[in-house]
Amino acid sequence: MNLEGKVAVITGGASGLGEATAEKFIAAGARVALFDRDEERGQALARKHAGRAIFARVNVADEAEAVAGFAAARQAFGAVHICVNCAGIPGKSGRIVGKGGPLALAEFARVIEVNLIGTFNICRLAAAELMKNEPDEDGERGVIINTSSLAGIEGQMGQISYAASKAGVTGMMLPMVRDLSQFGIRVCTIAPGLFDTPMAAGTPPEVKKMLVATLESPKRLGRPDEFASLAATIVQNGYLNGELIRIDAGTRAPPR
Repeated sequence: MNLEGKVAVITGGASGLGEATAEKFIAAGARVALFDRDEERGQALARKHAGRAIFARVNVADEAEAVAGFAAARQAFGAVHICVNCAGIPGKSGRIVGKGGPLALAEFARVIEVNLIGTFNICRLAAAELMKNEPDEDGERGVIINTSSLAGIEGQMGQISYAASKAGVTGMMLPMVRDLSQFGIRVCTIAPGLFDTPMAAGTPPEVKKMLVATLESPKRLGRPDEFASLAATIVQNGYLNGELIRIDAGTRAPPR
């Protein structure tokens, strides 16, 4: 699918991986609906790309807000062809049983609600929009890209909530492919490793240094534009479907 003239919904679109993906898509000729809770950053990005981007304040786990967001995208641009899910939260680090006792169920549920249920919520609404499109010469109507994590494959000690949520995102992919292939909708998942994003901003420098030392090559944090380039490639390569693609500098996470 060519990005030129297409419309993409990008969750978490006001910062980090989502913002970089929005910039990449807009530069390639797409129009973008930015779904995010950060109204200040989202509106600023929409103003920067007036006519090419809109902002909708959306909590991805909130059904009504998500429905309103897709309605806004459709009203502004007439259709939706691509959905990239970047919204997510890290959750608190904690072992299943720590010094204070068992991990709080509410904390586990909060991470699952945003990262997994929120992704599903957006995917189901996006798929309904993509099915409305006229198919191209290959029968394609749209593309969904979800964001998992290295943690969803090789979760470390203390990551049980986040790892479970991201493993769930990966686990949804194949059933989604099988549900949606008859309608010409492709689904892929990106599993980033260590990236220089606002989510990583709170990591102490000494911890970052230790984590970077575990990388193969290059020994640095990933750049959001590198994630964005991969997302664009998935959209543009019509034979990519049902794939979990790691982008992690060859990392294999240690236990802790």
